[in-house]
Amino acid sequence: MIELIPAVDLIGGKCVRLTQGDYAQRTVYADDPVEMAKRFEGIGLRRLHLVDLDGAKAGRLVNLSVLEKIARATSLLIDFGGGIKTQDDLRAVMGAGAGLAVIGSVAVKAPERVHEWIGTFGADKFFLGADVREEKIAVSGWLEQTELDIYDFVNGYAARGLKTIFCTDISRDGLLRGPATELYKKMSVRCPGIRLTASGGVSSMNDIAALEEAGCAGAIVGKAIYEGKITLAEMEAYMKNTNKE
Repeated sequence: MIELIPAVDLIGGKCVRLTQGDYAQRTVYADDPVEMAKRFEGIGLRRLHLVDLDGAKAGRLVNLSVLEKIARATSLLIDFGGGIKTQDDLRAVMGAGAGLAVIGSVAVKAPERVHEWIGTFGADKFFLGADVREEKIAVSGWLEQTELDIYDFVNGYAARGLKTIFCTDISRDGLLRGPATELYKKMSVRCPGIRLTASGGVSSMNDIAALEEAGCAGAIVGKAIYEGKITLAEMEAYMKNTNKE
């Protein structure tokens, strides 16, 4: 069974979801992300994908206090992204309680900087995010399309020891139409040795089973939870079955 990772996206300190990364298409699902995180922990989940959307837009850390509060209130392993640009940012994020720092656009635009970070902090402190449109990497909140091949990008960082990766198919994110299982199957074959987490499009527990068959080690689940497509009870049952194995 694969690891279920609930997502909490932050704007103004509140839990929101965007549709295909569009800040104009956002829905507020909870005023208190700390309580939401505690609910996730309460059903046996161990991870949390925490995204500072304000920080991603501003290019600096904005919702660091929310990370601190969640880290104090739970024992979840939190990966945190959005606005991380410097080593000082990384130290701040890790000091606030994140177990992993999410890096995406900076890994594409400034690879030498990220290589230095890996040397300083260790590859196991990073969760590499690959946002993909037609197997090519997109950056800057998906506004900028590159010609960088997803497989070359992932394998390049895997060669430096960074093997914990999540991949989002932009065309599916926030639409609840199913994940990009064919892409993940290709990645499992063409990027051997990585720990691949799927992101985007998950709409039911059947999708989770399909992702496991595709070779994924984990799945980030966001909108499906908040829209009731996947219930906390279903996730709890899944976790109990996982723990029995």
